[in-house]
Amino acid sequence: MSTSGLRHAFVLDGKGGARALDWAGVDAWTQNDGVLWLGLDYSAPDVIEWLDRRSQIDPVVLTGLMDPDPRPRATAYGEDLMLIVRGINLNEGAAPEDMVSVRAWIEPRRVVTLRHRHSHVVHTLAELLERGAGPRSTGELTTLLVERIVELVVRRVDAIGDSVAQCEEDVLGEMTTGLRAQLADLRRRTISLRRFLGPQREALTKLSGIGVPWLEPSLRARIAEVADDMTRTIEELDATRDRASITQEELGSRLTEATNQRLYILSLITSIFLPLGFVCSLLGVNLGGVPFQKDNWAFWALCGVFAVGVAAQLWLFKRRGWL
Repeated sequence: MSTSGLRHAFVLDGKGGARALDWAGVDAWTQNDGVLWLGLDYSAPDVIEWLDRRSQIDPVVLTGLMDPDPRPRATAYGEDLMLIVRGINLNEGAAPEDMVSVRAWIEPRRVVTLRHRHSHVVHTLAELLERGAGPRSTGELTTLLVERIVELVVRRVDAIGDSVAQCEEDVLGEMTTGLRAQLADLRRRTISLRRFLGPQREALTKLSGIGVPWLEPSLRARIAEVADDMTRTIEELDATRDRASITQEELGSRLTEATNQRLYILSLITSIFLPLGFVCSLLGVNLGGVPFQKDNWAFWALCGVFAVGVAAQLWLFKRRGWL
């Protein structure tokens, strides 16, 4: 099994296709050969060695690209660009909100994308190039990268919003089983997403205004639309978080109200049977002098007195509005 961190290396042909390279081809590549796109696992030893010795990327930039927990951002260095974005984690067994970072160093004729965990978006773009339907330039590759990442983010936020809406319906329909844990989980997910989506919105907005020559005005306009989608998505995420919080409070109120109602009923029952229990306890003492012990009619008379007493209590409770 290969331990190389070179996930892919393509030289774009400008028509949507690409030619694959290995490490030897990467070292032999020149700018006249076409736009080079490298997909690397930054944790692999061969990639670390290439980045340090042969990539010709500024050490300060490398430090930012190799940060274990980078913040989304877009920073121009002359005609070059450092772009860090976060995408939904679609890896098997992973939480979607445990977002995968994609770090990119973009030059006019070379694009280096770094990651450790598998990125669905990067893999999809590589497959498009293999089928001849991929990006044709550096700017188009950058634009497609951010468009696909934000598209998956929008879908995920919409799915969370639908889940919260279903919880709202369940609360109104009195279906409260397991809702407290579900709402708490949804709130945790929104908070986890919000941590990175806020900075990502700022990064995309900044990217749309960066005037590097390889990013054409039409592509910057597309990125501006993506930044706008990101803004709407964050607003939807904030609204979803607030709805989840309100729904959780409503659920708590309903549960408290139901508990109080049960306790109220138990209190009324106790009020009714407390005097009856007292009389029964008094007559049940093992002492002499209990009246009517020898009279058969006394039991039925006592039951009648109890019935009248209970009826009087019920009438009094109803008159006071307790029933």
